[in-house]
Amino acid sequence: MEPLSQAERADALDGLPDWDHDAARDAIVRSFTFDNFSQAFAFMTQVALLAEKADHHPEWSNIYNRVDILLTTHDAGGLSERDIDMAQAIDALVE
Repeated sequence: MEPLSQAERADALDGLPDWDHDAARDAIVRSFTFDNFSQAFAFMTQVALLAEKADHHPEWSNIYNRVDILLTTHDAGGLSERDIDMAQAIDALVE
């Protein structure tokens, strides 16, 4: 797995307007806010199932109704197509 080039990264981020690039980690990040803890936990469960299927697991944290997700491909040393695919799958859960 190779990291995305600068041009590929820019194109990918254009398609993910709710995600921000964390240049220090060469990762993408997004915060999700729900009405309560149960909704946040249900969302995390759905993401966990996607991650297992893709064998690509996010770094994340949960505080009450908020879930923060960071995606990067450690094996590639930065952002890869796997992260973009996972972000798109995660976005589809909340659309």
